[in-house]
Amino acid sequence: METTILGKTGLKVSIAGLGGGGYSRLGQGYGADRADSVAVVQEALNLGVNFIDTAEAYGTEDIIGEAITGQRDKVVVSTKLNITPPGVSQFGHDYVSADQLTEKLDNSLSRLKTDYVDILHLHVVMPDQYEYCLQELVPVMSRFQEQGKIRFLGLTERFIKDTGHKMLARAFDDPCWDVFMPGFSILNPSARDRVLGTAIEKNIGILNMYAVRRVLKDQKELRDIVADLIKEGQIDPATVNQNDPIGFLVDSGDAESIIEACYRFCRHEPGVSVLLTGTGNIEHLRQNLAAIEKGPLSDENLKKLNEVFGRVDSVSGN
Repeated sequence: METTILGKTGLKVSIAGLGGGGYSRLGQGYGADRADSVAVVQEALNLGVNFIDTAEAYGTEDIIGEAITGQRDKVVVSTKLNITPPGVSQFGHDYVSADQLTEKLDNSLSRLKTDYVDILHLHVVMPDQYEYCLQELVPVMSRFQEQGKIRFLGLTERFIKDTGHKMLARAFDDPCWDVFMPGFSILNPSARDRVLGTAIEKNIGILNMYAVRRVLKDQKELRDIVADLIKEGQIDPATVNQNDPIGFLVDSGDAESIIEACYRFCRHEPGVSVLLTGTGNIEHLRQNLAAIEKGPLSDENLKKLNEVFGRVDSVSGN
């Protein structure tokens, strides 16, 4: 698999990364056997994926830890910690303390069966939570670096709520961050102007999430979302076939499927370092990786997508 450099981290990473979250959570989201989930991770490694992302909230750190046993030095591991304590609203201002964050990281390391992670993110941070993260938690993360528990600092937005990337746009002002995880997709490409361009300038590594979510796989849901976006003035009805908004990507022969088109759209966007894909099915994994390894969509279709969705910044597609 093709590799790239993850921004200023200097890490050599595969262009595709295996995500341990999403609906599937490596199959655990729908009751897959643990052994099958471990096999998905191991197959990803066999196919050339060396970047794996997870989080304490996903419940897959232990599966990944088992799968990479004996291969830790070949894998770039990214995990994420919530900034609010368990049982507390993730949208509020009751935050974890330095000691609690330390305990969280130690628990993650234990589940991952490793003594360090390559990237530690603060997870799903909202704009009004960012200042606490910067002032109170970043110094703790810096100590983790000094202790050798983490190598680089990451930040993940809550794309479902912060669809316009306000938090990450603010975070660019602070040089402590090495890696960002924004949502970016055919349906909402607003990160192009608000995140990715600046990431290139500042050499921030970008992990692309939400390339394919429920709405992009469900024709009725997509039609309904497009109708709403037309009402809101974010889509010009003259530019779109409301019955089949993105069917032209397949009808033109440019892509074999909508899912393939979604992955290729994100994979070749300037500024995207690693495109995350998550599944609990080995055959789906192979199909997704094959799509990511294909070339870009045609210039004509990219122009058409921009005409239709280029102003959208209010939906996540989840």
